[in-house]
Amino acid sequence: MTAEPGERREQIREMARKLGFDAVGFAGADLPNATAERLKAFLDQGRHGTMQWMETRADQRSHPQNLWPDARSVVMLGVNYGPERDPLEILKKKSAGAISVYAHNKDYHDVVKKRLKALGRWIANEYGASLKVFVDTAPVMEKPFAEKAGVGWQGKHTNLVSQEHGSWLFLGAVFLDFNLPADAAESDHCGTCKRCLEICPTAAFPAPYQLDARRCISYLTIEHKGPIPQEFRASMGNRIYGCDDCLAVCPWNKFAQTADEAAFHARDELKEPALGELANLDDAAFRRLFSGSPIKRSGRSRFLRNVAIAIGNSGDSALAPAVLKLLDDVDPVIRGAAVWAARRLFTEAKIGALRNERLATECDKTVRAEWTDEGGYASTVT
Repeated sequence: MTAEPGERREQIREMARKLGFDAVGFAGADLPNATAERLKAFLDQGRHGTMQWMETRADQRSHPQNLWPDARSVVMLGVNYGPERDPLEILKKKSAGAISVYAHNKDYHDVVKKRLKALGRWIANEYGASLKVFVDTAPVMEKPFAEKAGVGWQGKHTNLVSQEHGSWLFLGAVFLDFNLPADAAESDHCGTCKRCLEICPTAAFPAPYQLDARRCISYLTIEHKGPIPQEFRASMGNRIYGCDDCLAVCPWNKFAQTADEAAFHARDELKEPALGELANLDDAAFRRLFSGSPIKRSGRSRFLRNVAIAIGNSGDSALAPAVLKLLDDVDPVIRGAAVWAARRLFTEAKIGALRNERLATECDKTVRAEWTDEGGYASTVT
């Protein structure tokens, strides 16, 4: 006997739980007009920065049937990646690099997609259905769908918050070509709390429920290529890949649990990585250290740029040799960040000596631009 839609929904939910998903919700494969309007406003104001892929496929984000015309229902799934300790603690250790919780170990795309494919195969075999699986690699608005499916709600920081898992859920979606009963949408439980907005080091939230990615440290350290604007460097502190401040401060994390999945537990070498050691990474060493990690995708140039800025913010004169090494890096973006770090760490006399030495021994116009009296390097890379 063919299962009724409600029965199918519960069978899928049960199988998803067996496959290791911590949150499961169901929604129709459409989004309200208000969601499309918010996305349009975000893009029209340029708040996506250089993430042009958000703009080029905006219509598919807003209207899921433009991505896959056969979509009728969406299964929204979450995997808990709760950290073992407070992510804000590392910010006090200025000579170590702070890496976002999600990048402490394996790339979550690989882990979650493997489970999504297993669930998809089971659904296809069980019901003879067609489907698509997505995990942050296609124009799917996972957070609005997760809210609609009852998995959580988008907080004032625009990230998803769960009553059960707090801030720490990786999301995935399965689009189905048949209708299933939807779960009740989750309501907003932020109340009057503004902790996520108030803690942001770079004031990246123009208003509650609005984000300007161009000011966000996660965007700047991961997505943004080239030099980081001077106005944000000091605020970055020791954050060298991403930022968890607005997530970590959420009061709903009191209900969060440490991740069960071992692949999401922090590797020892990434819990408090020494900035001086990271500054010594050549391309081969960078690839070895971050094999299987999402950090590898951003590349050595952006990562060492971030490390240099963190060194400049450390106030640790013992890191001077690391700065000197980075001043001679082959990458102009890294060299430029190292100049900024040197100006933060060294005396004016030392800066003068270094400047004269570099200009006397090198002809590269990029090097000359780095050592201008203005102290900036925004013009270093064209």
